Amino acid sequence: MGLHALFFYLFAFIAVASALMVITARNPVHSVLFLIVVFVNAAALFIMAGAEYLGLLLLVVYVGAVAVLFLFVVMMLDIDFTALRSGILRYAPVGVLIGIALLAELVIVAWGSFVTPEITANTAMPMPPIAERSSVQAMGDVIYTHYAYFFQVAGLILLVAMIGAIVLTLKHRTDVKRQDIGKQVARTPETAHETVKVKPGQGI
Repeated sequence: MGLHALFFYLFAFIAVASALMVITARNPVHSVLFLIVVFVNAAALFIMAGAEYLGLLLLVVYVGAVAVLFLFVVMMLDIDFTALRSGILRYAPVGVLIGIALLAELVIVAWGSFVTPEITANTAMPMPPIAERSSVQAMGDVIYTHYAYFFQVAGLILLVAMIGAIVLTLKHRTDVKRQDIGKQVARTPETAHETVKVKPGQGI
């Protein structure tokens, strides 16, 4: 067994074991942490397979943003997980159907790639050989040439969504004293302090 195969089985075993812990852990915080472990090992498998772009995307987007967001939401919100688990049997048939559909799609894709490999050879923009061009460079060529405008529109939509989320969740409280930078900058030595004369025997 070569070193490459050894690391492949190591990352694959850790990813599968962590995925099982995600659904069996009783503490939701532990489930999210195991989910981060799954993402990291899956990214390592992508990089070993030559898909560096997908591996880095998995680390940056899912580990760096989505999983951390899940972790903060689970830790900050007071969620009654006992009440949520009590109704899990009602949604079990729907979950089983979705799992069967996803498994069927994976089998169809794998069967098609093995039985009819000429399908992948007839793509409009085939992937160049890894020795000539890495996956990150090839994806960059496609995104910033053929799909440059679509990429910019997608970024604009995400920016608008982010601004909308900030506007919807921003609440100005009137009962809290806030800092007014304009008044602080414009103040003079005369207005910076106030001298209070206290008569003898009288408190402030």
